[in-house]
Amino acid sequence: MNESLPELHSCAQEPIRIPGAIQPHGRLVVLDSNGEVMAWSANWDSPDDAQAAAAPLRGRLAALVEGEAPAAIAALRDSHAPMDVLAHRASGLTLVEFEQALPQTGTQAPIYTLARTYLPRLQSAADAQALYGLAVAEIQRLTGFGRALLYRFDAEGHGEVLAERAEPGYDSFLGHRFPASDIPPQARELYLTNHIRVIPDARYTPVPIVSHRADWKAQSLDLSAAVLRSVSPVHLEYMRNMGTLASMSVSIVVAGRLWGLISCHDHEPRHVGFEVRAACEHLGRLLSLQIEAKEANAEVATRLELRKLTLEIVSHLADGDATLERLVTEPVPLLRMAGAVGAAVVLDQQVWTTGETPEQQEIVELAQWIAGRTGDTFDCDRLPAEFPAAAQWRSHTAGVLAIPISQVHLHQVLWFRPERAQSIRWAGAPVDKVQDAAGRLHPRRSFATWVEQVRGRSLPWHPAERAAAAELRHALIGIVLRRAEEMAEVAAELGRVNKELEAFSYTVSHDLRAPMRHIAGYVDLVQDTDGAALSDRSRRYLANVRHAAAYAGQLVDALLDFSRMGRAELRRATVAMPLLVGDVVAELSRQEDGARVEWDIDPDLPRLQADPFLMQVVVRNLLDNAVKYSRSRPRPQVRVRRVARPDGVGLQVEDNGVGFQQKYAGKLFGVFQRLHRAEDFEGTGIGLASVRRIVERHGGSVWAEGEPDRGAVFGFVLPPEAAGAAPPGIRDDTRSEESP
Repeated sequence: MNESLPELHSCAQEPIRIPGAIQPHGRLVVLDSNGEVMAWSANWDSPDDAQAAAAPLRGRLAALVEGEAPAAIAALRDSHAPMDVLAHRASGLTLVEFEQALPQTGTQAPIYTLARTYLPRLQSAADAQALYGLAVAEIQRLTGFGRALLYRFDAEGHGEVLAERAEPGYDSFLGHRFPASDIPPQARELYLTNHIRVIPDARYTPVPIVSHRADWKAQSLDLSAAVLRSVSPVHLEYMRNMGTLASMSVSIVVAGRLWGLISCHDHEPRHVGFEVRAACEHLGRLLSLQIEAKEANAEVATRLELRKLTLEIVSHLADGDATLERLVTEPVPLLRMAGAVGAAVVLDQQVWTTGETPEQQEIVELAQWIAGRTGDTFDCDRLPAEFPAAAQWRSHTAGVLAIPISQVHLHQVLWFRPERAQSIRWAGAPVDKVQDAAGRLHPRRSFATWVEQVRGRSLPWHPAERAAAAELRHALIGIVLRRAEEMAEVAAELGRVNKELEAFSYTVSHDLRAPMRHIAGYVDLVQDTDGAALSDRSRRYLANVRHAAAYAGQLVDALLDFSRMGRAELRRATVAMPLLVGDVVAELSRQEDGARVEWDIDPDLPRLQADPFLMQVVVRNLLDNAVKYSRSRPRPQVRVRRVARPDGVGLQVEDNGVGFQQKYAGKLFGVFQRLHRAEDFEGTGIGLASVRRIVERHGGSVWAEGEPDRGAVFGFVLPPEAAGAAPPGIRDDTRSEESP
């Protein structure tokens, strides 16, 4: 072992690009920018020999380009030790490598046989698995290694063996996985720089690089592209533990990323000459291109299929009212698009589902958790590990894919995948490097099959599925925005029509007051002047006319008041509801019906920011209705309670009166809507409509609950900012009831 190498305590910090040494099956000469020898490997007989070997090559070295891979510049066959010479330029230096040459093969050169036999087979391979099998068979034929295997890296960096060719006496690793820790990150980066790495004998002693310059250190020399670069002592120990004395690795690079490796092993030392290495590297590049083409074709086909499903989903929405809950009414394309068993649409606390999903409240909790983590999409294939509450759902929800539709509301579409239990075969227990008593790192010693049972995971989400979900998200946002624009246009039109109706009702009601009064007045004149001469029938008819005119006048006055409520400017102030309710109760108690009522008033009624006059109208209508509809009871009872809900604060009025059927509750707040005969209960049918209009103008909401012959409950709340002090920007220009 090279004494100049430091003891290794962290693979992540191992200086594998600058080991300061080479493997002993070759020699190295380093030339500076002036072409002078500045360093050499210690296995030259003398510095003069190193300089003499480099001198005849200076003319050929001039053509080298900085950053390019090592190029073969000479084949020295006139000495007692034939050599192949490779050279490259890096960081302003020229690195010249001398290797023992193997016998030439003439017209049967490896690159020739590769082009003649392997390439046609590669082009005609039926599928990816056939490609992998051809690659390991051909590379074993070219090199003579006892075992050749091809493995692909997954998203976590673990390598899965997809194809293998092995001679008798070699363990099979087909279908096994190698942990990501076997190839640290800096080694992966190096495989992208240098596509082939050969170790002829794992028992070698590194040869240090030396120099006559005192200010130069061997560890400053970047050997990333050098064929002879000495490798990690931990890796050499790893090879020996595996029973491998010689190895070669060829990079498979797809779309600029390290897709996988072809790895060759032999129980005995094995040197691979330059011509064979060149053929193997070429094989790796051809294979990479074929894999990239097949993956690209498969990706395009998958994306086209998913786009068809996306268009089908969007078309289904466009054919209806475009509300997103319609997604689950046609579940087949929705589930197929994401390869899911269940899906859900979440809008705040509302949930619509299809297929196998968690319970609705569980979905809401999951959506809330996702809301803080998502961009355009969110996906997870091990949900129980990330979201512990999902551990109990894993039979149907071990994976989730989600898209947010709104940044303001909790509005998401989610897809669910079930657990897929797996038995993973590892080539030895997947432990990281271990340390000895001195703290030095060592690789694992056993590569015997170790089986891991994996639970709580679903199939991972394919990039095409994530892309389709993102595309669907943009389409759904477009639909929502378009629908919002349409709703805004409708709202604007309704606002215009409402203003016209209010103006019309104001004009009509105002203009009808005089005729109604005239009718009543002339009836009174006739009765006063000619009443004695009229028959009983005529007097009865005039009385009916007088009553009808009076009732019509009441309706006109109520309609006029209702119209004014929609037109008058709100003048907010602090309204103490205990005082307001107390005043109205006192007034009603002086009347015949109110005097019998048993009042129960909550002492903790709220203080609201509202128009005092309009709030008095609301309270008067609610309490008057409670008295009116409970007066037939032996003991009329009316209760006024404080109400605090997430959407606001207000009060509700409960009575033990005649009640109503709940299915008609929505009609009660309409103009002229009555559920009881006018002969039994007087009124215009506008009171509750006025209540709703006033409350909604304040931004609040109303409700009604009832049961025939068991009483009714009417209530309202104003938004939370209406409780307590006036919100910023609201001018208190009306004094409170508590003001002096």
